[in-house]
Order: sequence, then structure tokens, then C-alpha cells
Amino acid sequence: MRMDPSQGESAAELLGRADATLLESILRDLGEERFARKIAAALIAARDRGELSTTFDLAEVVARAVPSRERNRDPATRTFQALRIAINDEMGELERLLAQMPDCLRPGGRVVIISFHSLEDRMVKQRFRGLAGPRQAGGPSLRLLTKHVIVASEKERQRNPRSRSAKLRAAERLPS
Repeated sequence: MRMDPSQGESAAELLGRADATLLESILRDLGEERFARKIAAALIAARDRGELSTTFDLAEVVARAVPSRERNRDPATRTFQALRIAINDEMGELERLLAQMPDCLRPGGRVVIISFHSLEDRMVKQRFRGLAGPRQAGGPSLRLLTKHVIVASEKERQRNPRSRSAKLRAAERLPS
């Protein structure tokens, strides 16, 4: 799950040290998991019994802990997503990128960001809109190239199921 397996804490290490409160917070805040409390409790119990040593074990514990109502989506999807986002500090990385982005673009330069999670998309949308809106000194620094988010077509989603959550936004740097 780590972007760079040679650095940082692994998901197994995080699961090994996390208490129920931390785990619930990660699942709720980063995975937007509505059953975060139940899943966290189930994961802690399984860990304490020594039943949580593989990703398959993790998926099984989550599947037993929550009702599965979404067709074609594994009940552990949000849990894996939340753990991946947490161990890679993906929200922090995106925040740092967005803060530096205007200074990295020349006038006329374009930035295109594809997000795969609603939290990421919300952060990109707010940053783009903030830089495209009226500014106190000198006006906006970006022009939005995508008024609305662009998502994969039905044909693309059938050909590439992973594209179902992809959201594209683009902007152009204005002259100073």
C-alpha cells in the first residue's frame, strides 16, 4: 500500500499499533466509511486474537463486520483506501502540491489533476476556485478550464472499471 515500500510505516505496522479510536478516525475521515466504528472494533479484536496477518484476513474481517449493499464493490474497499491514504499521507502530499502549484506554472501553463477520492476532489476544487476567484491584489491567478468536473464515460467505465471514481479538473495560469 505504500508508495515507496522502503520508507514509512506499513499498513501492518499501523494496524499493529493503532487503538480503536485512531482506527475509527482513519476509516471515517479518510475512507468516508459509515461503519467505521464496527470495522475498527472488528479489526482490533481480530488483531488481538492473532487473526490479522494478511490483506486477505483484513478483507475477511471487514466483510464479516459490515453489511454489503453495494453491488460490484468489495466491502473492504473503503478500508483499504483509508489505510493507503493514511500511510502515504496522500492528503498532506496533495495539499503541499496545491500550495506550490501556482508558482510552478508559467503564464499560460496548464495543470490537470485526476483525483480518485471525494476528499481529494473537494480539495482540488476548492483550491482551483480560490485561485480563480477575485483576489485582493491583481485579480485571479488561474482560469478554470473545466467548469464542471469531467468523469469517465459509461463506455470507458465498462472498458476500465477503475475509472469509475476518476475525476478530472484543469486550470491555466493567467499572466501576473
